[in-house]
Amino acid sequence: MPTAEPSLPQHPASRPVITARGLLKCFGELRAVDEVSFDIPAGRCFGFLGPNGAGKTTTLKMLMGLSDFDAGELSVLGHALPAEARVIRARVGLVPQADNLDPDFTVRENLFMYARFFGLSRAAVSERVDALLEFANLTHKADARVDQLSGGMQRRLTIARALVNDPEIVILDEPTSGLDPQVRHLIWGRLSELRDRGVTLVLTTHYMEEAERLCDELVVMDHGRILDQGTPAELIARHVESDVIELRGTVSEEVFATLSSMALRAERHGTAVYVYTGAPAAILDYLGQPDGLTVIHRRAGLEDVFLHLTGRELRE
Repeated sequence: MPTAEPSLPQHPASRPVITARGLLKCFGELRAVDEVSFDIPAGRCFGFLGPNGAGKTTTLKMLMGLSDFDAGELSVLGHALPAEARVIRARVGLVPQADNLDPDFTVRENLFMYARFFGLSRAAVSERVDALLEFANLTHKADARVDQLSGGMQRRLTIARALVNDPEIVILDEPTSGLDPQVRHLIWGRLSELRDRGVTLVLTTHYMEEAERLCDELVVMDHGRILDQGTPAELIARHVESDVIELRGTVSEEVFATLSSMALRAERHGTAVYVYTGAPAAILDYLGQPDGLTVIHRRAGLEDVFLHLTGRELRE
């Protein structure tokens, strides 16, 4: 929260603020969330990565008490779901995947109206609303209607609105999807401030750079199951080699075979070849300056882990 806000209660790092055990959610025969278990410690940013349909959003809805579950145990801030969902929602902020601001009100009135859902009076949150407008860089737009805001401004307002009840946990479903790089970096900075102030962040994202920048720990999900869990650095070290050499263009079978013998792993996908290695110098020397090929050498990242664990095929 902004500096004008009261300090948030601190939870012992050893005690998770969210605990899930064997969480199961079915839609007919489909196991959207298939017996997943995880702990989320206080004051950290915990991420869920996965393709469309992996079960990420369904998991977040269950954390908020917005969706029931068929089996397992789930507790948030020491309260069991679904029995104590109302108590939990009073202490948690939600940034949904799509902005759902009220177009009939101004920026400031959107914050005041949302505060009423928590039983907070205008007088009680007046100072907090001013601080949130500053936090979201929207003070100059306080009296503008929502339909006069850019997409990035609306997203920042949605994040500010999620903080109006001074939450201990903020759940964010793809918080920067579709935004330009400038807005995305601004939001990353604001979310990092929240985490540094002791707020626990739980997010889903399709931006690997976002996950690497923000997440202290994350899980990779697919088909409702958790494939692995760890810090970004741990997942990269566990699943992919340290360096990636990408070749764009026509790579002959002979060159591909040589690269495969020199590298720990080489993959051909369409017109691109990906060479994974812990010793890139010899491969780069072998390639030299090839005619008609674009050679890109980079460090391995979360995107490589994501593709390695979930595959490269398109998902509907």
